[in-house]
Amino acid sequence: MQHLFSAAVSKISQVLIGKQRQVELAVTCLLANGHLLIEDLPGMGKTTLSHALANVFGLADTRIQFTSDLLPADVLGVSIFDQAAQTFSFHHGPVFNQIVLADEINRASPKSQSALLEAMEEKQVSIDGKTYPLPRPFFVIATQNPSFQSGTYPLPESQLDRFLMRIVLGYPNIDAEKRMLVEQYDDTRHTTEPMLTVTDLFAAQKACQDIHVSDAVINYILRLANYTRNEPEFPNALSPRATKALLRATRAWAFLQGRDFAIPEDVQAVLPSVAEHRLRSKLTDLGDDQMLSELLVDAVNPIIAQAS
Repeated sequence: MQHLFSAAVSKISQVLIGKQRQVELAVTCLLANGHLLIEDLPGMGKTTLSHALANVFGLADTRIQFTSDLLPADVLGVSIFDQAAQTFSFHHGPVFNQIVLADEINRASPKSQSALLEAMEEKQVSIDGKTYPLPRPFFVIATQNPSFQSGTYPLPESQLDRFLMRIVLGYPNIDAEKRMLVEQYDDTRHTTEPMLTVTDLFAAQKACQDIHVSDAVINYILRLANYTRNEPEFPNALSPRATKALLRATRAWAFLQGRDFAIPEDVQAVLPSVAEHRLRSKLTDLGDDQMLSELLVDAVNPIIAQAS
């Protein structure tokens, strides 16, 4: 089954040129049944990636443009009184889709941002005393602009923690950007036919849960978390939810590499995407890359030797 997902990564990489690593991480997040945060400048391909994921996996998707005047009802839906029936009927909002692209999520007010909290954590929506289940799978891809841009509201830590992984697309290299310019009118490159079914995705997610993780790798993850909790450089330490997220992402990455067991290098591969947005703090002067480099050097190497 892994070869199907490797082919899907290759297909999406033909749409988002020069970003195979980011595509692999996005597919890993989907396999781990999590949610993905993409932070970057406008025009980097965030929307292109989300649409390509939906098309390749044959999932129903929708896009919600977050703006300063967006209301929670615009996301979740609203109950409207039916004069003929003399009762209220619930009209589902755009969140009732398998893939939801929350575009520029940090341009909405915190009240509107929080409308997604229950949906992302519980896979349901509660309105007017009633609970409505969301479709399965349910995958949120949120994009946010850098905080230094005008008109943005910072995402609270509680919401950041709901995202299993965070990636940055960044600028393409010269060769990739030249290829984009040459092929910009090639409609076949932008067309991605479904390559997998929802059944395939559910089977792969189940297979990821069955990936074997040794005690040494588990201890590796725990050492990482404990290091952030005991060092003053990390005022926002990794929580138990973060260690669970790191384990899920590690299993999914191992599956994508064609193995039925996890190794320490799998943890290293997904660690920045899982940990960076949770460790980030305005109280520290260390850059994100420096924090993670210190984390890897000081906490990881002894466990790698033990697990090898």
